[in-house]
Amino acid sequence: MQPVVAAMMFLSVLFPQKTWYAPDQPINVTIKAPSDVALFMTNFTGNALEAKAEVLVPAGEKTLDVKTLFPSMTTPGTYLLYAVPRNKPNREFIGTPLVIEVLQDKRQGAPPDAMAVKVTPMCYAILSSDKGPPMTIALYYDVAPNTVANFLSLSEGGFYDGLTFHRIIKDFVIQTGDPRGDGTGGPGYLVGAEFNDRQHLEGVLSMARAGDPNEAGGAMPRCEFANSAGSQFFICLNYTNTKQLDRRYTAFGKVISGMEAVNAIAAVPVVDDVTGKPKDPPHVVKIEVRPVTAKENPYPRLLEQIQPSLIPAAGTENLPPTTQIAPPTAQISAPATAPSEKR
Repeated sequence: MQPVVAAMMFLSVLFPQKTWYAPDQPINVTIKAPSDVALFMTNFTGNALEAKAEVLVPAGEKTLDVKTLFPSMTTPGTYLLYAVPRNKPNREFIGTPLVIEVLQDKRQGAPPDAMAVKVTPMCYAILSSDKGPPMTIALYYDVAPNTVANFLSLSEGGFYDGLTFHRIIKDFVIQTGDPRGDGTGGPGYLVGAEFNDRQHLEGVLSMARAGDPNEAGGAMPRCEFANSAGSQFFICLNYTNTKQLDRRYTAFGKVISGMEAVNAIAAVPVVDDVTGKPKDPPHVVKIEVRPVTAKENPYPRLLEQIQPSLIPAAGTENLPPTTQIAPPTAQISAPATAPSEKR
């Protein structure tokens, strides 16, 4: 059993009977509470969902279908379920909240209702490097669920431990996640694009992918390029320069604390300013996945930092004139100013 799983089992009060549910199945959750608790649910951005009635669960063990308690959660979206001791404020919840993802079929022409439901404990990540304090990372469960699941799975399995920050571009990004260390590596599979409205602000994590030569003229990436991410990700440094990545790359999380380490990595000297290859590459020591608790919860700060989207309509952005396309080779690389996985 992985340590994070054991920790969640020890801390949990809410236990889903399984991870995946069909849309017509009850979403049964077992509550094992040391005292009377109230259940409450919000969407990912913190807006409370109305319950049929006040949901009070006596101390002990009881199984409930949360779908019947919160009828509006059948609408596709991302929801959070909490258990709060009776007469306590919601911020003093106990155990680890559950993330309930009511997933929609995204294929063109598909019906708009729910296709499947996924229930998992809510987590965050701690990235330790050999530069500065650990980075606390909150994740965008709501807009990039598959990317978040991939990142958590790789992190829990130790994939990133010991890898280098192989690309450092001043005032742009720092990039890691390549087991080869040269920009060509990945986990051996691809992750589909989940481009979204979250801006590539300072501290935002986003997935690297193969660059499409057509993007130089402002076109959106073709499917084979858009869906070419795997394990490599980058952390943004300056929104003036990373704004061009909005809706073209999958933003999936944000550094909530530990930007000192990000900036220290960004200051490492490089061999070449264009490729960003560092002279002495910094390393990821470990990425640890931790369960959210009332005492360790970076998500309120994340919600404070999420700004209303100011992104222009997709496909209307103009890339900076400094963008350059690498010559066609067997290894297709992105424009020099775009985070990429070489192929």
